[in-house]
Amino acid sequence: MVKENCGVVGIFSLSGTNVVPMAIDALRALQHRGQEAWGIAIPNKTPLKKLGLVSAASSEFKKIAEEYASPAVIGHVRYSTIGKSSLENAQPLKVKDLCIAHNGTIANVQELSNLVGGCSFTPQNASDTLVAAQRLVTLISENGKMGKALSILKNEMVGSYCFTFISDDNSVYAARDPKGFRPMVLGHKESDDTYIVASESSALSAVGAKLQRDVVPGELIRMSKNGLETEKFSDDNSRAHCSFEFTYFAHPSSKMEGSNIYVSRKRIGQFLAKKFPIKDADLVIPVPDSARPAALGFAQELGVSFDEGLLKDRYSKKGPLRSFIEPHQSDRVEINRWIIPIREIIDGKHVVVVDDSLVRGTSSKAIIKALRRAGARKISMLITYPQINFPCYAGIDFPSQEELATFTNGQDMTHDEITEMVRKDIGADFLGYNDAENLAAAVGMPKDSMCFTCSSGNYASLGVTPSFKTREEIKGE
Repeated sequence: MVKENCGVVGIFSLSGTNVVPMAIDALRALQHRGQEAWGIAIPNKTPLKKLGLVSAASSEFKKIAEEYASPAVIGHVRYSTIGKSSLENAQPLKVKDLCIAHNGTIANVQELSNLVGGCSFTPQNASDTLVAAQRLVTLISENGKMGKALSILKNEMVGSYCFTFISDDNSVYAARDPKGFRPMVLGHKESDDTYIVASESSALSAVGAKLQRDVVPGELIRMSKNGLETEKFSDDNSRAHCSFEFTYFAHPSSKMEGSNIYVSRKRIGQFLAKKFPIKDADLVIPVPDSARPAALGFAQELGVSFDEGLLKDRYSKKGPLRSFIEPHQSDRVEINRWIIPIREIIDGKHVVVVDDSLVRGTSSKAIIKALRRAGARKISMLITYPQINFPCYAGIDFPSQEELATFTNGQDMTHDEITEMVRKDIGADFLGYNDAENLAAAVGMPKDSMCFTCSSGNYASLGVTPSFKTREEIKGE
């Protein structure tokens, strides 16, 4: 079953401006959320979808902007957590007169599929987005309004979701799930009276729009010739904001739940230094790129030198990409091959390496080997995110336990024993993980308003106890 943690955008111009070029720029600013495919949709037309990066189609932008000219548009960049990378699975999807783009994961998609007349969906031929869209269109036809339909669907659907919709009556909608798992913001561009919703505020900055606020969990926004209208389709006040957004996924320039991501990551590093005050360190270096603010905060807190001991080769084919969201292990290895150590900085030093997360261990092994070859005397690796022990069913791509570095294959092990097992496996002299309390305190949010399911194994916020499957069963590979 195809499931997403991606980037979405929805734009409507009250002045009638063609907003398709703006949508393309916004999607480029959300590229860090998905590298596999992208697409846009306007009213009364089949969605445009393309594989690869948005920038790969730059020679076609002018033609696309002319052919799809519209004051209303939605867009999507795709990162698949489940399902194969194909144009068929790219978004937006169209069901009758409604196009939909989705960021998140519907955890009970098999159950939901039964409500739309199908119970034989396979990873190759269906997506949770498609099932949700089909059910939503049915509910709209029965109830007449999007808000009423969502208020019913939210009781049938379990999982994380930020949706943007566009209808053939030229209305753009946006909806955020009641728990607020995935981020979504609202902005306005005054010069051409244009409203924009997007996964992150970095997309607003890219098009010259001003951030107005976060979309409230459980809120439905409609943008049309009548202006901006909003209603609540859920009154649930409990929150489960994805903690992984703060350490890895979100762009450092974005503002999320009232906090700037760069500042939050720097504070996470400062708090990590209090947890692990490594006094004999000679040097602190980040794993590029998302760990850079945390490494700087860590170094400043301890008064240890900070330097760039590892650099990405941005001229190789995959060098600029993010390894974690690549769908295949061979591609992750290829990206990490092009993280190059600087011997003159590292040789003979006790190096503290700060990384944003340790999921499969692919990056960590490659980086530690490279640092050894560059002459590091001792390597301590610190992880800004807590130990990941369980699959995520809210939109991040570690869906099976067996692929995690912490997989114990049924052995009963403590947190510290698992840490030691992973340390030996990746080849570090010391390994330290952040904890949920420390991370939440650094971000400045209550711990119980953040989702740490992948660390704790408590799936209560999703309202479902999943049955763990292998990657082959889930991905259909």
